[in-house]
Parts: sequence; structure tokens; C-alpha cells
Amino acid sequence: MMHEVVKLARLAGEAILPFWRADVAVSNKADDSPVTAADLAAHRVIADGLLALAPQIPVLSEEDCNIPLSERQGWSRWWLVDPLDGTKEFIAGSEEFTVNIALIEHGEVVFGVVTMPTNGRAYFGGRGLGAWRAEADGEALAVQVRTAPPTDGRFTVVASRRHSSPEQEALLAGLGAAVGELALANIGSSLKFCLLAEGSADCYPRLAPTSQWDTAAAQGVLEGAGGEVIGVDGQPFRYPARESLLNPFFLALPAKAVWRQAFLSLV
Repeated sequence: MMHEVVKLARLAGEAILPFWRADVAVSNKADDSPVTAADLAAHRVIADGLLALAPQIPVLSEEDCNIPLSERQGWSRWWLVDPLDGTKEFIAGSEEFTVNIALIEHGEVVFGVVTMPTNGRAYFGGRGLGAWRAEADGEALAVQVRTAPPTDGRFTVVASRRHSSPEQEALLAGLGAAVGELALANIGSSLKFCLLAEGSADCYPRLAPTSQWDTAAAQGVLEGAGGEVIGVDGQPFRYPARESLLNPFFLALPAKAVWRQAFLSLV
């Protein structure tokens, strides 16, 4: 189903674009996060498309997430969707927003699809499946993490433009002391994972809040490219049915990075 989901995510991106850099109304949800007509338009495209593709698989979307835990606990397989990840970037007129769709089974990511509506680029993959990057008019090319920083460059850490925390800043300080001067790659939305997946960066620590739909699709891409996402306890990062849809803190990195153990000793 992965290639069909890529097509669907691109269709959702087409539904978003008429609202981009337009005078779109912004309202706030109960958690004070912004939502626009573009988020809702993409949600409708994805929800209808997934229903047609696999009617037996339920959908948990950021724009339709008020599903009781008692119901979600009965799911063994479900879609986890962010119709427009990076709404703040979208509102600001940035290109750094994405459409995220992941297939989850027993709390683990089977595969994920991340697309950029502004240029049609797609990242997709899953653990044991591989990972690819495809431009709107080009063939899919396999991507892979790098296990050591480039000899002619600095250790590159992916960071959020908008979110950090004292814990994250302390970790970055310790990492810099261990590996030398850091290069920070600031980028919005789930594209942070995709930089790692294509070998353009070395790690992405997130010691600040995220929700399940923010990370699952891009985690699939990263795992397909030879990366991993782990909790600060070192355990694999999963998506169990639970009351809160907020994620615990996590670290995204190449699974066989030569510096892995030194990095984990800082957490």
C-alpha cells in the first residue's frame, strides 16, 4: 500500500496549496495549537482516500483524534495521520510543512510517507523495506543514513526552529564537548527526520513536546534508511494506545553510528 499512500499524500498536498500564502483564517484548538482550512481540507482527502484503500483499517488523525481509548485499545493496525505538519510554518509562508501518513501495527511503525506540498517531494519507507526520496517528476532514489560525520564537515544536529527546552540545550552542550563544534540544521516539521534519513545530518534529539502524528511517518522513513528512534531510556520508540497522544522525549540517530554509545551516555 505504500506507493498508493504516496499518491494520496500528494493529493492532500494539492488540497493544501490553494490556502498557502493566502489570507487563510486561523483558529485555535483546545490545546491552543493553530488549525486552518488547509488542515481540514487535507484531512478530508486523506480520510476518504484511506477508507477507499483499506476500509478495515481505522484512522487516527490530528484533525479527528477524539476517539476514546477504549476503542483505540482494540485496534491492532491503524493509520496515524498529520494532514498538515508544521501549521505554524505554513501560516508564516514557509515551505517547511508536510503531509504525514504512517501505518502502525501493534504500536510499531510499518511504513511512513512524508510529502512536501510545495514541491511534490516525497520520502517514504519502513524498517526492513528500505527508504526512498522522490521528486514530483522523478524516479524514487534510495536514501541511507550516514554512520559517521563527513571528514570535511562538522557533526550536524537537527533542531526545531520553534521548540527547545533546557534539557535539550544541556544535551547539545554535552554533545559539543564530546564531538567538537556542532553545526545546527534548523528546519520545520517532520523534515528533521528526513535530513537524517538522506544522510544530510547526524542526529535529532527532541527533549520537547511532540504528538504521535508528528513523528510516526518520518520515523518509518528513518528506520527504512538505517536509522532508529529511541526514548531517553534507550528503548525503541513505539506508539501504544494510551490516553495521552503526546510523545515522550526521544532521540533519532543512525542505528549503527560510530558515536552512538558516547552520545547515549550523555542522556
